[in-house]
Amino acid sequence: MAQLIGGLGTSHIPAIGGAIHKGLQQDPYWKPFFDGFPPIRAWLGETRPDVVVMFYNDHGLNFFLDKMPTFAVGAAPQYCNADEGWGIPTLPPFKGELDLSWHIINTLVDKEFDIVTCQEMLVDHACTLPLKLFWPEGDCPVTVVPVCINTVQFPLPKASRVYAMGKAVGEAIRSWDSNKKVAVIASGGLSHQLDGERAGFINKAFDLQFIDSLESNPEWATQFSIHEIVEKAGTQGVELLQWLAMRAALTAAAPKVRRVHSNYHIPISNTATAVMALEAV
Repeated sequence: MAQLIGGLGTSHIPAIGGAIHKGLQQDPYWKPFFDGFPPIRAWLGETRPDVVVMFYNDHGLNFFLDKMPTFAVGAAPQYCNADEGWGIPTLPPFKGELDLSWHIINTLVDKEFDIVTCQEMLVDHACTLPLKLFWPEGDCPVTVVPVCINTVQFPLPKASRVYAMGKAVGEAIRSWDSNKKVAVIASGGLSHQLDGERAGFINKAFDLQFIDSLESNPEWATQFSIHEIVEKAGTQGVELLQWLAMRAALTAAAPKVRRVHSNYHIPISNTATAVMALEAV
């Protein structure tokens, strides 16, 4: 059976891609964010996952407001990037892990999750930036299974529903007939609001409590309704659902996790940024 080795989480602000492209990692504005990655890259160098399952949200590249699935799983041989208008260079296609994709899809449907299956799928910065942040040199060394969770347009899935879905994905990974090592990645957040009367809203106390809960009390955030999460984390802060799905997946691998490293920094482009690695133990 496949080995689920751990989970990663990172923010995916488009400006991060611009900073990478311009080589600004040591710039005083960017350094506190990028300094969070070397310990995690070292851990990845030791554990060497073969596959990643990416929990992320699409921003209009593959899905738009007229067609927004709650959950969608990629089942493509490769995933292409495209120009989103942010000035981020497009990246070469990422290779898919078809066998695991279909195993996850069949498992989720069997567990009564109504999902959209995508045999062709464009992936935006929410999927590409984490891969570039965790593996900055050369071609991406892992194959990818994208799992898109709607955090864009209401109605949004409840935190408890996302947790259940993430747990089912973890169970699918663990039952996959393969000797490959798999990591799960959460892309998004943390607290931020980009528009409206609360534009620029950041809730550091809530963010830090949420980060700690992922290590010691993974179901903590499921107590909140979507509207409560929006109130506490901001309109776009609901992207923390991706982190919740990642942590839920790890429950299938081990009863406990070890925090390899985490980093929290505010603000980057009006957003609370975070990076984290959790090892299944």
